[in-house]
Amino acid sequence: MSAHSQFKAEVDGHIAWLTMNRPEKRNTMGVNFFKELSEHLANFDQDTAVRVVIIKAEGKSFTAGTDLEEAGSLLSGQAADQREATRKKILKLQEGITRIENCSKPVIAAIHSHCIGGGIDLISACDIRIASADAVFSIRETPMGIIADLGTLQRLPYIIGHGWFTELALTGRDFNAEEALQMRLITRICANRDELYAEAKMLADQIAACPPLTVQGVKEVVLYSRDHGIDAGLQYVAQKNAAALPSEDVIEAVTAFMEKRTPTFKGK
Repeated sequence: MSAHSQFKAEVDGHIAWLTMNRPEKRNTMGVNFFKELSEHLANFDQDTAVRVVIIKAEGKSFTAGTDLEEAGSLLSGQAADQREATRKKILKLQEGITRIENCSKPVIAAIHSHCIGGGIDLISACDIRIASADAVFSIRETPMGIIADLGTLQRLPYIIGHGWFTELALTGRDFNAEEALQMRLITRICANRDELYAEAKMLADQIAACPPLTVQGVKEVVLYSRDHGIDAGLQYVAQKNAAALPSEDVIEAVTAFMEKRTPTFKGK
């Protein structure tokens, strides 16, 4: 791992821990952040041992959002050709966040303290979000005169509903873990970071204990149905199951049930 790496990546059994590792900058997100994020997720996608990814962070904050010092050049007056270059840079950064959603393995966000601006983009692309009691969230771009452009405005309404989303997007106000739980942005609140990571591991272990190809198929069908509607989603899942069943893992699940033992799934 490079001394300037934005992340630490560790694989423990079937769980990959991806830790944001820029605590001195409160894990702010610059160009290298998105590049490395995409690279790590691509590696996890290819690693058949990995069945679940957990994203967490070192330091006082989960992330304070976009690195404004690095982004300063994007905010200055620009000629038309430079504005087009900026558009392409934004699209490239979007790819890093979308890589979370497109990762075939479920991704859990374990959030502590500040999750601001670009942090909302990041966790909105995750499959499951849990937080410690000290978590604080904000779509901070709005008060700063910026339209959030890395996925919050596209993904968050599907997670928390239009009413909550519109209020938070238009005000940019802070909201805490209790409110995040109420609006279903997160599914669990943990007392502290130790409990947060233990809870994340417990969820990951439960997911990893299921047949991995089935878990990946569930994620794929959920996202497809979100983007294409109920009828298309029903057609899609029928096609997937017709192509996949019966699998070795299904046979193992039935056999283990009949033999009253724990199944061993191989992703086949």
